[in-house]
Amino acid sequence: MSYQYYTQEGYDNLKNKLNDLKTKGRREVSKALAEAKDKGDLSENAEYDAAKDAQALLETEIAKLEELFAKARILDENTIDTSKVSLMTTVKIKNLKNKATMKYTLVAEEEADLKQGKISINSPFAKGLLGKKVGDKADIQAPGGVVEVEILEITL
Repeated sequence: MSYQYYTQEGYDNLKNKLNDLKTKGRREVSKALAEAKDKGDLSENAEYDAAKDAQALLETEIAKLEELFAKARILDENTIDTSKVSLMTTVKIKNLKNKATMKYTLVAEEEADLKQGKISINSPFAKGLLGKKVGDKADIQAPGGVVEVEILEITL
């Protein structure tokens, strides 16, 4: 089994989301099913069908999160090597064409949030940075085409 590494915050968020779906989510679906059953004939009851569909989606999401959680491990920041770009490092880069600088933290897929500067380790952008060291140049595949960047800084 391959593990998926998370920050403590990401791990806690995953755990809380799973717990919410298993408790509050199941309770809400159960209530919707009970209300739909009270409305009579189940063979022509659109509300019942919708509630059953919602239940199936909820259970699928729970199963997916349980699988993720089973593989989840908290990454100890003390073990991260900041001499090269890797999972959980923050990298400051400069676009060599327009001279703009950007800073991104490489995180697990489920923790990615571009507004916070967190990009998925699985994204083409992050893959282009992985293993690079300060001073290295990289050609990064971006939505607008290939972007040449220089690694300026790697931190936690």
